[in-house]
Order: sequence, then C-alpha cells, then structure tokens
Amino acid sequence: MTHPLAWGGWLLTTLAALSLTRNPLYLTLILLSLALVSAAAHSSASGPMPPVSPLRLTLLVVPIAALFNAAFSHTGFTVLFRIPETIPIIGGRITLEALTFGALNGLVIGGFFAAFTVLNAVLPIRSLIRLVPRAFYPVALVISIAVTFVPTTLRQFQQIREAQAIRGHRVRRIRDWLPLFMPLLVGGLERALQLAEAMTARGFAGGDNQGRQAVYQTALVGGLAAVLAGWLLRLAWGWELPGAGLMLAGAGAVIGVVASAGRRTRHTVYRVERWSRRDALILAGAAMLLVVWLAPLPGIDRQSLAFTPYPRLQPPEFDALVGAAILGLAVPAMVIADNPIIDSRKSQG
Repeated sequence: MTHPLAWGGWLLTTLAALSLTRNPLYLTLILLSLALVSAAAHSSASGPMPPVSPLRLTLLVVPIAALFNAAFSHTGFTVLFRIPETIPIIGGRITLEALTFGALNGLVIGGFFAAFTVLNAVLPIRSLIRLVPRAFYPVALVISIAVTFVPTTLRQFQQIREAQAIRGHRVRRIRDWLPLFMPLLVGGLERALQLAEAMTARGFAGGDNQGRQAVYQTALVGGLAAVLAGWLLRLAWGWELPGAGLMLAGAGAVIGVVASAGRRTRHTVYRVERWSRRDALILAGAAMLLVVWLAPLPGIDRQSLAFTPYPRLQPPEFDALVGAAILGLAVPAMVIADNPIIDSRKSQG
C-alpha cells in the first residue's frame, strides 16, 4: 500500500515546482510528467472521474488567462493592437508579452488542478484524513463527510427531476425550479439530521474540556501572531535576529499546541499504513527535483527558472540538469500500476 505521506510529499513538490518558474519549457515538462501520472492513475482506478478533465480545463483556462492579463496589463514592447482609450480599465495597447504571461499562468493553474486530481484518484478519503494532524481530526472528518454528500445530492437531484418529468413538469421559468429545489432541500436536511443523530449517539466530539480548548485556541492565535510579527520585523525594519527568534518561538508554540491537542484527540486506526519501497521511490523523485532546483550546487543555471516575458519577449533559456530533475515527478507513473490501493478500489468497482 502506498503511504499517503509519499503522495503528500509528491504533491507539495509539484505545487512548489509550478510556483517557482514561469519558463514555458520547464512548465511543459512538468505538465507532461503530470499527464503520465494522471493517465496511469485514472486508467487503474475505478472511482468517479472528475467532471472536467485536466486537459480540458487547461485548454479553457489558458486562453482566458491570456486575454484577461492582456486586457488589464498593458505592459510590453510588442504591440499587437490597441483598444480605444475611451473604454475604461481595458483601454490601451494589447501586447504579446502580456498575452504570454497570462498563458503561462493558465498553464500553472491547469497543473495545480491536474496534481490534485491525481491525489484524489490514488488515495481514498480515509488516507487523506490521516494526513491531517490529530488536533484537527474532527474538522477533517466533517469536511470529508460534506464532500461525500455532493455525489449523493447530485443523484437525488437527478431522481427528483426524472420523477417530476414523469408527472409532466417542465422547466420554462425560474419559478418552475421550485418543485425541484424544495424536495432536494428537504431530503438534504433529513440526511443531515440523521447523520447528526448517529454521530451524537456515537459520542463524536463529546467530552471536550472547554477550558482546555480556550487555552489551546489562545496559544495558537498567539503563536501565529508571533510568526507574523517576526516576519514584519525582518521585512519592514530589518531586524534579522529578533525577527527570526520571534518567528521560531511562534512556530514552536503552534507546533506544541497542535501536538498537545493531537495527543488528547482519540481516534481508532483499523489499518496501519506501512512505508514501502514504492514510497521511497516517489519521495526520491520529488527530492531530486528539490535538490537540483534549490540546493546551491555548482554547474546549474537557476536563472532560467526566473523567466519573464517582460519587457520584451525573448526565447527562454534551458538547463539540462534542471529539466532532467523534473522527470522525478513522473516516477509515480512507474509504480502506480501495481498500487494495492488502486487495485483494491478497482476490484470493488
């Protein structure tokens, strides 16, 4: 069984890689790696496919982002055409550089969506919940239940619509949606009340000490405030040492509160997820990218990561080592076919 922490590390590395560069060559390699992993995940899993595929979303978002950025950012030397200045906000010159930068941002958004769809395909909900610290376990459980209600609500809406269509109901005006909306609302409230009664009967989130919760909340807010204050000291006033100390103290307080609250949160684990060689391979591929991109290694041109089309569009630079490190994100595609989690979900389908 692939450990969820391995997929969590892969996801964070992918999001970091997409955020660190706007070089179209590197973004293309990242998206190709995501396409390989996504194809392997969705071909093996029997769960529901996302309503919109990552490819379709990317093809939709890229032109929208390009046009939006070009309409509101009139920066660049290569002028394609001009919008009359009398038109507010969007009036001005439309440049190739603004279109290019918007398209690159659209590619990043598509990459984000593809990475999360892969995580949703390879990990069941129970594994995603276990990634949440135990201090926030009740909140994570409530959110997961709310997410699972979405397909149930969609199925109920389809059943109500078919039943009303048999009775001769047709939707022509806004008022005609009322016979569809009211049964859906009543059914949702009934399911919510039944679930609430069942969770109360099982003692969910019961027996909590209100005084201890107040102390935890105060300490958590104080720790976050200390981190923010230390960051402002370093950024605004240049007090490096006091700011770093305050940030470390605040981070320590937050970690301590989360750990202490987690130890007092009781939950039962029926299946222990063990670390395997697959997990090591996935994390090794992600670590290779982080080391090459972030570590001060000689012979690596990291300036190519900071590509920008402004002020004049130029061909992007490419470093072979930086590009090869991206292939580490495609490692899960080699181990995902014999993933026991996916195989078990496929057998249940």
